[in-house]
Amino acid sequence: MSNNNTRINALLDREEIRALRLRYSQLLDGGEAEKMGEVFTEDAEVKVTVGSMKGLTEIKQSLKEAYHTFDTKNRAHFPFVHAVTNHDITLIDENNASGSCYLLDFVTDREQSQHPFLLLGHYVDQYVRVNGEWRISRSELDVLWPEESH
Repeated sequence: MSNNNTRINALLDREEIRALRLRYSQLLDGGEAEKMGEVFTEDAEVKVTVGSMKGLTEIKQSLKEAYHTFDTKNRAHFPFVHAVTNHDITLIDENNASGSCYLLDFVTDREQSQHPFLLLGHYVDQYVRVNGEWRISRSELDVLWPEESH
C-alpha cells in the first residue's frame, strides 16, 4: 500500500474512532442506552460518575437506570448535554488504538438563574476493531472540575 493510502486509512480510522465518542453522547443524552452496542464491545469496561460497569448488558442497564434516575422532573429526557472535544487518538496497530478527549457536561433542567455547567471531565479510552468496525473496549472518566466530584 502506498504511503498516501496508509495515511488516508489512518485518518479514516481516527475519524471513525472520534465518531464513537460523539455517538455515545448522542445515545446517552437521547435515552437510547439499548443502542450502546454501536459504541462498546461486548466485554467493555466503563468507569464514569454513576459507577463502574463491565460488559455490554450491564452498561446498557446501568445507563438506562441513570437516565430514569436523573429525570427528576419527569420530562422524559436526560437532563444533561455531554459535549466532547479535543480528541487525541493513537493508532497502536490496525486493530487497536487508544485515545482521550474532554467532556463538558451541562445540566438542562436547572432554573435559569443557575449556571448550566456541571463538570469538566477527561475520558481515557481503549479501542478495538471488531468485525471491521471500531468499538470502545475500555473507558474511564476522570472528573477534573469541580474537585468535590472526584
